[in-house]
Amino acid sequence: MKRILITGGAGFIGSHLCKRLLNEGNYVICLDNFFTGRRENIEQLLSNPNFELIEHDIIDPLDVNIDEIYNLACPASPPHYQFDPIKTMKTSVLGIINMLELAQKNNAKILQASTSEVYGDPKVHPQVENYWGNVNPIGIRSCYDEGKRCAETLMTDYRRQKKLDTKIVRIFNTYGPNMTPDDGRVVSNFILQALQGEDITIYGNGTQTRSFCYVDDLVEGLIKMMESDFAGPVNLGNPAERTILDFAKLILEFTGSKSKIVYKPLPSDDPTKRQPDITLAKTKLDWEPKVDIYDGLKQTVIYFEQLLNKK
Repeated sequence: MKRILITGGAGFIGSHLCKRLLNEGNYVICLDNFFTGRRENIEQLLSNPNFELIEHDIIDPLDVNIDEIYNLACPASPPHYQFDPIKTMKTSVLGIINMLELAQKNNAKILQASTSEVYGDPKVHPQVENYWGNVNPIGIRSCYDEGKRCAETLMTDYRRQKKLDTKIVRIFNTYGPNMTPDDGRVVSNFILQALQGEDITIYGNGTQTRSFCYVDDLVEGLIKMMESDFAGPVNLGNPAERTILDFAKLILEFTGSKSKIVYKPLPSDDPTKRQPDITLAKTKLDWEPKVDIYDGLKQTVIYFEQLLNKK
């Protein structure tokens, strides 16, 4: 039985990872400060004797005995990470330093959940891991983009200088149950607007693209990366690229909603294209997404319907 620390473990992706690793017979320590994580996401796990919840902020040092660390702690949607941009940057930079020090003390493996946002508004399409990106260092998204880029630097330097076993994954748009309703992301926004008969809001003209990966596929990629001897960085995402307008129409079709599509100005530094090249993940991890968009959306819509029914 491995002792595994998951920071941000009560968040959207973290809660699914906690459940999967528990089911595989590990002792899981879920750490969260509940800024964007939700206790409801892990409620069913609290009675498991191999599950431990620690309410803690990774900006502050932590001392626990562990074999592996999955560092997922950081608000990941623009409304949340822009709410307190200085705190967001501290979470990425001070947080990863604390986790790297903890990994070194325990001689543990550590995986950093980085992001496709390190590519900024890319001039290379689809995005490959050796592309350095096109990021505005002083824009409204910089606290997140540059924080994650700095975390990748620290991970790599600890690997080079201190011989730590580090792993970096760059996560592209992910969706599924346990998403936060107010996270401002396109999947949760569109589904909730459609279910409530509200206008579906598209920012810009809807020609910008995203690639949506179901959370179960993403979790499988995280675990395969941790179990590999590969340091990364490696892209984890679904290469099936869609325009935002096409995705809005898909949600309308899927929910049977009569909502209208309305257009608003595009926010500053919003990427126009987003599509992962997953050749490296296929080669090094034998990983690629398996869940069809219709199957994934079915589970996600059911989740949001249940949330609305609780109100």
